[in-house]
Amino acid sequence: MTTAPTLAAPDAAFVEDFRIMSQFGATENGGVDRQAATTADGEQRRWLTGLLEARGFTVKFDRAGNQWGLLEAVPGAPFVVVGSHMDSQPTAGRYDGAFGVLAAAHAALRLAEKWASGTAMPKFNIAVVNWFNEEGSRFKPSMMGSSVYTGKLALETALDTTDTQGITVREALDGIGCRGDYDGPTAAYCAEIHIEQGRSMEREGITIGLVQSSWAANKYEFVVHGEQAHTGSTVIADRKDALLGASMLVVAARELADRFPGVLHTSVGELTVYPNSPVVVPSRVNLLLDLRSADESVLAEADALLHERIPAIERAANISVERNHSHSWPVTPYQTEGVELAAKVAADLGLSSKQVMTLAGHDSINMKDLVPTVMLFVPSVDGISHNEHEYTTDEDIVAGLAMLTEVVNRLCNGVLEA
Repeated sequence: MTTAPTLAAPDAAFVEDFRIMSQFGATENGGVDRQAATTADGEQRRWLTGLLEARGFTVKFDRAGNQWGLLEAVPGAPFVVVGSHMDSQPTAGRYDGAFGVLAAAHAALRLAEKWASGTAMPKFNIAVVNWFNEEGSRFKPSMMGSSVYTGKLALETALDTTDTQGITVREALDGIGCRGDYDGPTAAYCAEIHIEQGRSMEREGITIGLVQSSWAANKYEFVVHGEQAHTGSTVIADRKDALLGASMLVVAARELADRFPGVLHTSVGELTVYPNSPVVVPSRVNLLLDLRSADESVLAEADALLHERIPAIERAANISVERNHSHSWPVTPYQTEGVELAAKVAADLGLSSKQVMTLAGHDSINMKDLVPTVMLFVPSVDGISHNEHEYTTDEDIVAGLAMLTEVVNRLCNGVLEA
């Protein structure tokens, strides 16, 4: 029987903070439920504020609810923005996003201690960020906070967005005291670390993923309109069953994935059925459907095929389909110089690495369109994610912290400056 290696004190402190953080919104099966701007989200935000302020950081909330931990070592200089998100899906894993925020905080604390000694001073300041509503489980779209910060989504549009109970983002943020009047720092560079949410790195024994590009994605909200009727007395031929039409869209999406095996991912992750009564034929169903691929020609073909199927579905189910585009992003690379920097850091630290693509969306996808951005992965055990059993070993999260710390150190020192 082998025993886990004893962690150095700073690494042990990081693992202990991760354990504490995971108690906010903890679920019975070892996961978390802290959707954006819920009570649990507010609690972990206050905890992060205390962690950073105790070490000399200034914490501010911007108008979109993003949380910023600021250390201005060089007055007036721009910031290296480093972080991820702490909001979750319902009954989600502990690591998704939250690991990246805590790693950013501990990386910044380590660098702050180094700078405080006076032995080395950076060219850029550091900003730890906890982006608001990355997951999009309570409010749509996902990656909301970073979209506002990067100018891709209007602030008022975000604040006016409602959840299924009709509560606006503005009301929800005010309810947990996390809507500020800060504009956010001026960014020079960005870095984010995240669990892979896949199996490739674990399968190949790789410790650090160097994210070189993202898959493209098209996301839609379809509204299927039917007509209410009695489920017992209304004959089948007379029914306009919105749920039947929605189900056909679900099947159509899966058939597209089967048509392009391995290169196209499709899903319907949310259905809202009205009136959702056991004795009423549904009159309306809202569903969120997405298509993802690393090959934009495949994505375009699949998108066209999906929309070509809709008239036949409308006829077969005797319903109508309202098509609303939610949001999308193309296959776009992260800056080559950032990928090369990360590869050099991994080699210097003796950490195995390889270039990977990200299939999921992350806030760094928005940030890389604003400033040079480094995106890093650590392995996910069995590739499990958005699931209470999501897990990454302490050894890998500690290695990821070391990797992120040195990447941010070199970015703060201006290694990518021309």
